[in-house]
Amino acid sequence: MTLSILLTTVAKKSDARRLATASLQHRSAACIQIISGIESHFVWKGKTSTCREFIVLAKTTTRKLKSLEILWKKIHPYDCPELITLSARAATSYARWVQASVSS
Repeated sequence: MTLSILLTTVAKKSDARRLATASLQHRSAACIQIISGIESHFVWKGKTSTCREFIVLAKTTTRKLKSLEILWKKIHPYDCPELITLSARAATSYARWVQASVSS
């Protein structure tokens, strides 16, 4: 079965946790993973920058993806948040759990 994964990065663990909590409370995602210790290199407003960030991965259904994107855009601390969607094949039992977790 196919699921969607929404990925973003934030500078603070508290922001990552806020995205996770809101996603679960709104039943927009079944599982959130926060990965710490990444170093991002990028150009922002004409300047090359480097910073420590956290990756936030949310597992959801294709049906709930849009509501999750809207939620994250609303509460994300960045002016231009990285919101990348990945399509993933999942084991049937896991995909059913994700579907049940986000069903209203």
